[in-house]
Amino acid sequence: MFNSVIASPMTLTAFLICELTALVLGLLAALVFTRGEHHSGAYAQTLALLPPVVALVIMMVNGNIGAGLAVAGTFALVRFRSAPGSAKEITGIFFTVAIGLACGMGYVGYAAVFFLILAAATLALERLRFGEPAGSHRQLKITIPENLNYESLFDDLFARYTRSHELTRVRTTNMGTLYELVYAIELKDPQKTKEFIDAIRCRNGNLNIVCGREAERDVM
Repeated sequence: MFNSVIASPMTLTAFLICELTALVLGLLAALVFTRGEHHSGAYAQTLALLPPVVALVIMMVNGNIGAGLAVAGTFALVRFRSAPGSAKEITGIFFTVAIGLACGMGYVGYAAVFFLILAAATLALERLRFGEPAGSHRQLKITIPENLNYESLFDDLFARYTRSHELTRVRTTNMGTLYELVYAIELKDPQKTKEFIDAIRCRNGNLNIVCGREAERDVM
């Protein structure tokens, strides 16, 4: 089961076993990596079809891992040349590439075991919410007029409503007449978010304020 099914010369039976295994594992990988996530249909289809494509590339270069990996890696990254992807999307792409490599070499048993281990680990980490920030962590965006000194403008409010705060970004908006301040904060009591925002509105002239969970960063 764990020996390569590919002999020299390659038979049609071995080819079909590798391709069908890669396709089935690709479909299962697409279900795992799109479960409960906002995603496009194209991304799910990419995850499903990438393993058999990579497997075919590896088989056509006669098992030359160097040449096959270079070509397959190029295929895998084409999508991200035009649109950024999240860390999980990148992981899903390389996960399916690895499955395709194993199937292309004929090691369908190892490919199946690899899928089971990584899929179980992925689902377990999601269930445990591993690495996710606590529920009181927020990203706060405050717009202020250019004539306000933002260095200590909200310090007393942060001391009253947050456990920690950090100014992570400052940028100008509206042709330089406004500043947008971006803070990473941890609220003492999430139930007092409205009270916190109302207090900030009295300082920033009732300009825009956005407080919410930080979106997952894109990986270029």
